[in-house]
Amino acid sequence: MSLILLSGPAVEPITLAEAKAHMRVDGTAEDALIASLIITSRLHIEAALGLALITQSWALRLDAWPKGGIVIMPIRPVQSVQSVRVTNADDTLTTIEPTRYLLDGASLPPRLLPTASPLPDPGVRAQGIEIAFTAGYGASAASVSHPIRQAILLLVAHWFECRTPVFVGHSATRLPDIVSALLAPYRMPRL
Repeated sequence: MSLILLSGPAVEPITLAEAKAHMRVDGTAEDALIASLIITSRLHIEAALGLALITQSWALRLDAWPKGGIVIMPIRPVQSVQSVRVTNADDTLTTIEPTRYLLDGASLPPRLLPTASPLPDPGVRAQGIEIAFTAGYGASAASVSHPIRQAILLLVAHWFECRTPVFVGHSATRLPDIVSALLAPYRMPRL
C-alpha cells in the first residue's frame, strides 16, 4: 500500500498573522520560520491523527483488494472519490464505474465498499489498484475545528521557543500536554 499526495491544501489552518499575534511577535524577521512552523505543525497533527485538515487530493495504491473488498481509507474525513482504476496485465488502466463502489465517509475510519459484484482484480502484482480521493474538512481555515487550530498555534509557539537541536539518542523536549488534550477527541479509537 502506498499513499501519495496529489495536491496539498491551498491554505493553512492558521495564518501567519494569527500565529504572530498568538506569540506576540512584531516585525517580519521571523516570518519564514513561523510560516514553516505552521506547515510543520499541521503536518505533525495530520500524521498523528490520520486527518486531512484542509481539502487535499490523494491517491491510495494497493496491490490487491482486501478480503471482502472493503478498503479502509487511511485518511479522514474523505469528501469524495474521484476514480478507482485497475491496472491490467498489459499495463493499461481500466476505470471502474462509480456505481460499482460506495464511499462510506460517515464510518470511522471511512471505507470504500463494492456494491453488488466484486471489483476486478489487477493484472499486475504491485500497485495495481489506484483510488483517487479528496479528503479534508473543507477548503478554508474556518472548516477546521477550534481545538485543532488552537493545538496548531500551541505547537508553533512551542517549536518557535524550543530551537535547540535534538541529537539521536538524546531526549528531546516534550510537546506540551495541552496539545495532546486538545487533540484527544480527534484520535481514532483503537480496539
